[in-house]
Amino acid sequence: MSEEKKEGQSRYQTFLIFGAPGSGKGTQGRILGQTPRFYHCACGDVFRSLDTRTEIGQEFVQYSSRGELVPDDVTVKLWRAAVEAKVTSNAFKPDIDFLVLDGIPRNVEQARLIDEHCDVVQIFHLSCPDRSELMRRIRKRSIKENRLDDATDDVIQNRIQQYEQETKKLLDHYSAEILTNINAQQSPIKVLQDIIYTVTSLRVWQETSDEIY
Repeated sequence: MSEEKKEGQSRYQTFLIFGAPGSGKGTQGRILGQTPRFYHCACGDVFRSLDTRTEIGQEFVQYSSRGELVPDDVTVKLWRAAVEAKVTSNAFKPDIDFLVLDGIPRNVEQARLIDEHCDVVQIFHLSCPDRSELMRRIRKRSIKENRLDDATDDVIQNRIQQYEQETKKLLDHYSAEILTNINAQQSPIKVLQDIIYTVTSLRVWQETSDEIY
């Protein structure tokens, strides 16, 4: 891709992966992130790797230490700093790579803030209407990762309810033309197959692929 196009590119070309807890969005994001031309950024990873010695890290601690929710603008600032650091280190090359996000944005206000930095070209909604299946997956993951506090039914139901009340409204924020619903109750490989099929059929993928290869 030419330097002229690189300099003129003001927003990251982005794929969003949405889905309730246990729908497999993190799994799919990580797989795509291991594939050339994709860079995966999970909000949870950003928080876990946060350097609390930095100014933005201290801002995060001010809220988290009091058990308060981190405001949307601070969350997006943290996310943006993490992504820009990856650009600086060349781990993420926005002139040739697509950014894959999961776990952010979590609500409409975060989406509005992120829209300033991201050109969302496609959204993948991993749909799993069977809530008992979601709960089973979360319990299994919590035990495997030794996060037993996350394995209680009350905690799991609260997380799913929070998604229903807030995050799912995001689907109305974006155009239906860029939304792809995928059955998350399929095997992970089949979900990945559906995602890849959609990505490779997009004009923006085909045009940039021709330039690079």
